[in-house]
Amino acid sequence: MNRITPFAALAFALVAVPALAQQTPPPQPQPELAMVDDPCPANRDGLWALSDYVLKHDWPWLCRYRAENAAYSAANPARAVFIGDSITEGWARTDPALFTGGVVGRGLSGQTSPQILLRFWQDVIALHPRVVHIMIGTNDIAGNTGPTSVAAYQANIRAMVDLARVNGVRVVLGSIPPARRMDWRPGLEPAPRIAQLNRWLREFADAQGLVYADYHSALATPDGALRPDLGKDGVHPGAPGYALMRPIAERALAEAEAAYP
Repeated sequence: MNRITPFAALAFALVAVPALAQQTPPPQPQPELAMVDDPCPANRDGLWALSDYVLKHDWPWLCRYRAENAAYSAANPARAVFIGDSITEGWARTDPALFTGGVVGRGLSGQTSPQILLRFWQDVIALHPRVVHIMIGTNDIAGNTGPTSVAAYQANIRAMVDLARVNGVRVVLGSIPPARRMDWRPGLEPAPRIAQLNRWLREFADAQGLVYADYHSALATPDGALRPDLGKDGVHPGAPGYALMRPIAERALAEAEAAYP
């Protein structure tokens, strides 16, 4: 029987080790640091709040209004900030005359209440407004960022109100506008849930001494749909819808400002 002498084993090892080393994959480069000085992309073209890139790199999309927010400070405060989803974003685009004189639009299409809560400091508090107008909930009902609950939605609203109050900002809570269908969520019947959340928003506003802006009553059909003459897709008001909403918003802002210290 052949036997391998210690000398032969050593010679084999000296030959084999370099060969094995050549087959070992090279070390992978270290990942970039997660905390960087400027995480915002130079170009926002093609991005929106639910883009894969945004959801992966900037879930609340803090980058979206960062440049615009730099115009405001304690020395140059905003009068009021409207924060919300596509209905608020579309409002600023459709009725720009409302968003003048220090009234600032910070709506982002597709967003849910947890995303808006995460950007509430940067997009509201840091602008030092007298009043914040909060109108969100449509996309929570649709589940745009995953399954959620009524309790989670309510907690997010409470947190925003607390942030505003502790920083001396008066709050207007806008009702969720009506909808009986959501084309991006076939089969969903949102009207009963909208009615439920609006009842809570009104009761919460009354209990907390906040201003409640009831857009739903002005825009809805008897069965809870968006009136077809006020918006084409059943969810988003068009110019006629925003025209009905504007005096409600102006009265709400005036009421909130009248109580400003």
